[in-house]
Amino acid sequence: MSSADNRSPHGAVDLHVHTTASDGQCSPTEVVHAALELGLTSIAITDHDTTDGIEEALAAAANTTLHVIPGVEISADIPRSEVHILGYYVAYREASFQAKLAPFRDSRLSRAQRMVAKLARMGVPLEWERVQKIAGAGTVGRPHVARAMLEKGYVRSIDEAFDRYIHRNGPAYVERLKVSPLEAIQLILEADGIPVLAHPLYVSHLVPELAQHGLVGLEAYYPGYTPDETKLLLDLAAKYDLLITGGTDFHGEDVQPGKLLGGVPVPQTVVSSLKAYHQAMSPQVC
Repeated sequence: MSSADNRSPHGAVDLHVHTTASDGQCSPTEVVHAALELGLTSIAITDHDTTDGIEEALAAAANTTLHVIPGVEISADIPRSEVHILGYYVAYREASFQAKLAPFRDSRLSRAQRMVAKLARMGVPLEWERVQKIAGAGTVGRPHVARAMLEKGYVRSIDEAFDRYIHRNGPAYVERLKVSPLEAIQLILEADGIPVLAHPLYVSHLVPELAQHGLVGLEAYYPGYTPDETKLLLDLAAKYDLLITGGTDFHGEDVQPGKLLGGVPVPQTVVSSLKAYHQAMSPQVC
């Protein structure tokens, strides 16, 4: 990936980044190299239901100026919708944590297989082997199915694949393993991580309850949020004594056009606050 494709004048911090370990376009090494070329100082690798990209990213960033935060993003269900919980500084090497993540990854794989079967019955056949090849070593997800549909000419864009076929409650949608937001928060806390509500603007009504059950932060800086919307979230975080984070939800231009690495102005102070909170939880951390 060329950093020129993702050049941004905005931020030096991006705490919501996906790689090929889940449904991102770029490998962890490519993400790190692009972040360095862009002058970023901190990123968080937050792949869906997996931490498989973290070691590679840390190795790529070794002996550089880039701080890589190990993270994860867990999808949780609420009535008629879903929310995503980010986990920062998770103890990703712990076998117990990996054992808890495994069913989520297995569920994504079986769901994708059933989506492909549904699409075939709808007259939109895909080769399962091609979907797997697009996913590579990462966890198979809906974006990989969408990219296979785009390759076959069934749709003109990834967004169209979602809008017409595989969005939540779409004709080819299949449910995955369900977990509640509170269960997702607890999973991250058990891994000594910092749970943060991702892109919270339209689920902000959940904050009071989640804050009572272990939520630590809000992702207030996010693509498309207006200054007034960001301020609303900053005020909400202050009301419930929550940390602030921010990021682009970067997946790569082919997966989510317009969400550029480092493309949201996230203050450096959010990283300092996360580090301080993490060190207070684990005083032995340097």
